[in-house]
Amino acid sequence: MQQKISLKQFFKYFKIAVSGKEQEFTSGSIRRAVFMLSIPMILEMLMESIFALVDIMYVSQVSVNAVATIGLTESVITLVYAIAIGLSMAATAVVARRVGEKDIKGASKAAVQVIILGTIVASFVSVAGIIYPKELLSLMGAEPDLIAEGYGYTQVLIGGNITIILLFLINAIFRGAGNASVAMWTLVLSNGLNIILDPIFIFGFGPIPAYGVEGAAIATTIGRGTAVIFQLGILFFGYSKIKIRIKDLVLQFEVMLNLIKVSLGGIGQFLIGTSSWVFLMRIMSEFGSEVLAGYTIAIRVMMFTLMPAWGMSNAAATLVGQNLGAQKPDRAEQSVWKTGKYNAWFMGLVSIGYLIFAPQIISMFNTTPDVVEYGSLCLRVMAAGYIFYGYGMVIINAFNGAGDTKTPTYINFVCFWLFQLPFAYLMAVYLDFGPMGVFLAITIAEVLIAVVGMIWFKKGAWKMVKV
Repeated sequence: MQQKISLKQFFKYFKIAVSGKEQEFTSGSIRRAVFMLSIPMILEMLMESIFALVDIMYVSQVSVNAVATIGLTESVITLVYAIAIGLSMAATAVVARRVGEKDIKGASKAAVQVIILGTIVASFVSVAGIIYPKELLSLMGAEPDLIAEGYGYTQVLIGGNITIILLFLINAIFRGAGNASVAMWTLVLSNGLNIILDPIFIFGFGPIPAYGVEGAAIATTIGRGTAVIFQLGILFFGYSKIKIRIKDLVLQFEVMLNLIKVSLGGIGQFLIGTSSWVFLMRIMSEFGSEVLAGYTIAIRVMMFTLMPAWGMSNAAATLVGQNLGAQKPDRAEQSVWKTGKYNAWFMGLVSIGYLIFAPQIISMFNTTPDVVEYGSLCLRVMAAGYIFYGYGMVIINAFNGAGDTKTPTYINFVCFWLFQLPFAYLMAVYLDFGPMGVFLAITIAEVLIAVVGMIWFKKGAWKMVKV
C-alpha cells in the first residue's frame, strides 16, 4: 500500500512540476524543491538531447563530411556562445536573487537588459557567419571537399544565431524566476519543430528542394526562431512571474553594468572551456574525417544524458540563488549536496549502459568501421568518469547560481588549459596514442574539475557574494 501511495504521490508532484504551479522554493522540503525544479529542467534538456540525436541521425544519412561539418561548426560557434552563456548565468543568478528577495520588478528589469545585450552580441556574430563561413571551416582544418559540401550549414547556423542565443537567454530568465516549466515547454516547441522540419529540408519534400546538411541548419533556425517568438509572447502578456512591458524596453545602465560584471566570470569560464574544446577538435581533425565523425556522433550520444544531468544542475543554481536572496545560505548548501547525489546516481547508471553497448549505439548512426571503432572508444572512455561529471556539473552551477562565476573560471583555467590541452597533445600527437590521448585528457580533466570544485565549495566563500 505504501508503495502505491508513493507512486501516486510521484505522479501528483510530477504533474505539478510540469504545469509550473509550484513557485516557492525557499521553504518547505528541500527534496520536494529539488524535484519540482529538476523535473521540468531535466525534460527541457532531454528534449534538447533528443533533437541532437535525431539531427545527427538524419545528417549521418547524407555523408561522413556532413557529420564532420556539424562537429567543426559547433566547435566554432561555442566560442561565441560563451558570451551568451556567461550572460545566461548572470541572468539566472540576478533574477533568482531578486525573486528570493521578493523584488519581482527588479527581476524584470534585469530580464530586459539581458535580452538587449544578447541581441547586440548576436548581431555582430551574424555578420561574421554570413560573410566568412568557408574561412571559419578552413581555420578548423576542414578539407576542401568538406568545406564545399558543408559551408552552407555554417553560414545559416551562425548567420541566424540570434534565435539560439535568445532562446537560452530567455530560458535562463525563466529558470532564475523558478518558472522552469515555461522553459521546458519552450524547448518542446522548438525541438519538436526541428525534428519535423529536419527531414523535410535535408532530403526535400514537395516543392522544397533537398538542401543536404544545410537543411539541418535551416530547420534549426526556423524551429528556434518560432520558440523565441513564443517566449517573448509569454514575457509581454504576463504568463510567467517575470513580466515585461513596452515601456520597460530602455537601457538601464546600472542594471546592465551589474549583469556584465556578474557575467564576466561566466564568459571567461566558458571561453576557457570552449576554446579548449576547439583545440581538441583541431587535434582530432588530424586523424581524418572518419575519426572526427565518430567523435562527433559519440559527443551527440553523450549529450543525450549530459543534458538531463545539466538540467538537474540548473535546478541547483536556481535553489542557491533564491535561498541566498531569502537569507537562507544553509538551505542553499543542503540543496546542492542533495542535487549532486541524485545526479551522480543517474550518471553512474547511464555509464554502465555506455560501457557495455557502445558499438551498438554508435552503429545506430553510422556503420562505417572506423567511425564505429573510434566513436565507441570515445563513448567508453568518457563514460568512465560519468559519476564525477554528475557532481561536477552541480557544484559548478551552484557557484554560478550564487553569482560567484570567478571560482569556476579559475578551476576551468587550471583543469582545461594547464592540464587538458597539454596532456591531450602530449598523448595524442607526441606519444602517438592517437584519438585515445584526447579521450583520456577530456575524462581526467572533468574528474579534476569535480574534485577541486567540491573542495572549494566546502570553504563556503560563495555564500558571501553580492549580486
